[in-house]
Amino acid sequence: MQRSIWARLASYAVVVLACSAVLGGCSGSNSSGAGSSGGAAAGTVITIGADLPLSGGDASDGVPTKNGVLLAVKDANDQHLVPGFTIAADPRDDAVNGVHDPNQGSQNVQSLASDKTVLGIVGPFNSNVAQAEIPISNSLGIALVSPANTNPDLTKGPKALGLRRDHPDVITYFRVCATDDVQGPVGADYAALTLHLRKAYIVDDNETYGKGVADQWAAEFIADGGSVLGHDHITKGQNDFHALLTRAAALHPDVVFFGGVTANGGGQLRKQMAGSELANTVMFGADGVRNAQFLTDAGVTADQVYATVASVNADKIPAAQTFLKEYSATYNAPVGSYSAAGYVSAMVIIKAIAAVVKSNGGHMPTREDVLNEIRSEKRFDTIIGTFGFDENGDTTNKIVSIYEAKKANWNFLTQVLFKKH
Repeated sequence: MQRSIWARLASYAVVVLACSAVLGGCSGSNSSGAGSSGGAAAGTVITIGADLPLSGGDASDGVPTKNGVLLAVKDANDQHLVPGFTIAADPRDDAVNGVHDPNQGSQNVQSLASDKTVLGIVGPFNSNVAQAEIPISNSLGIALVSPANTNPDLTKGPKALGLRRDHPDVITYFRVCATDDVQGPVGADYAALTLHLRKAYIVDDNETYGKGVADQWAAEFIADGGSVLGHDHITKGQNDFHALLTRAAALHPDVVFFGGVTANGGGQLRKQMAGSELANTVMFGADGVRNAQFLTDAGVTADQVYATVASVNADKIPAAQTFLKEYSATYNAPVGSYSAAGYVSAMVIIKAIAAVVKSNGGHMPTREDVLNEIRSEKRFDTIIGTFGFDENGDTTNKIVSIYEAKKANWNFLTQVLFKKH
C-alpha cells in the first residue's frame, strides 16, 4: 500500500463508544464492564480482545497495559475510525494465584476466538504465556499482537516454526517491542561500559523470558570484557534466597543480574540482598522488574537497581503527549512500562480493521482480512514512533530504555537504538 493507513483514516465516522475504566477495573468479558458495546445494534460491534496478567504480583504491569488498550478503543470510537461499527474491548486475566499462567492464557484465547466479533487480540504480556498462545493463534487464524513479549524464540528459528506447527509459513503473531537479543545486550553494555561493572553473578527465574534475557545479558557482558562468576536458577514459588546470596557473596560480584519477573521473587531477592554481604552491590534487571510491585516488594532497598524496558519511553516522544495526558486524566496514575505499547498494539488491529471496512464497502471484516492488512502495511506511524513488522512479525524499531530505581521511583536514564544485530 502506498499510503499509511494511520494517515488516511482520520476522517472516518463511527458510533461513539464511551469506554470509561478505572485502574484495575474492566478485567472481565465484554458482556459486562467498560468494554461492552452498550446500545449498539447487533452486527455493528467489533471486539478487540486482550490477554494480560491483571491480578496478583504481575498486575502492576498488566493493568497499566490493559488501560492503554482501553484508551485505544475509546479513541478509535471518539475519532470515528471505523464507519458503521462500534469497537468494544474484552480484556481477560491470565494470572492464576497471582502469577501469569500459560494454561489460563490458552483458555482465554480459545474463549475470545469463540466470539465471532473478536477480530484480533492484544497480548500476552509474558513470553511463556505466548508460547502457549501462538499455536492457537496460528491454528485459528486470528491476529495476536503483543505489547511486551521479548523472547526471540517466539518468532525466530526452529522453536518459532514449532509454535506455528499448523501453518508454519503463516504469521499471525506480531509484537511492537524489541526482543531480548536486543534488550539483554543493551543492559549489559550499560552495566559494563557506563557503570564500569566488571564481575556479575546471574540469577533467573527459570522461565522462558527470565532465563532467555539472563543468557543474553551474560553473553554481552562477557563480550564487553566482564566476567560471570556464577548462574543460579530459582524454583517456582521460592522466596528464600539466603543460601543463593551466600554463595554469590563468596565470589565478590559487583553486580547481581536478575532475569525474571517481580512476581517470581525479583523484589524479594533485592530485599534479602540488603541483609547480606551484598547489601551495597548493584542489582540489574530487565522489564520484568521495572514496575511498581518491585518497588513495593524491595521497599527502601530498591536503590542501586537498574532495569531495561524493551520499548521507547513515551515521555520522550512528541506524538505520545496527548496519550500521556489522557492516561493521567483517566486513571490518575503514571503510565506503566508498556501502557503506550498496549495502546499501539490495539491500534494496529483497529486501524487494520478500518482499512478493510473502507475497501470492502462497509462490511464486517474477516479475521483473515485483518491479518492480511497487518502483514501488508509496512509503516505504522504511532505514539511510540514509526515502525514496520519484519518477515517474522517483529518490530523494526529496536529501541530499549534504561531506568534506575531511586527514592521509591523508577527514573528514566537513557534510551538506545540497538544496531549490533
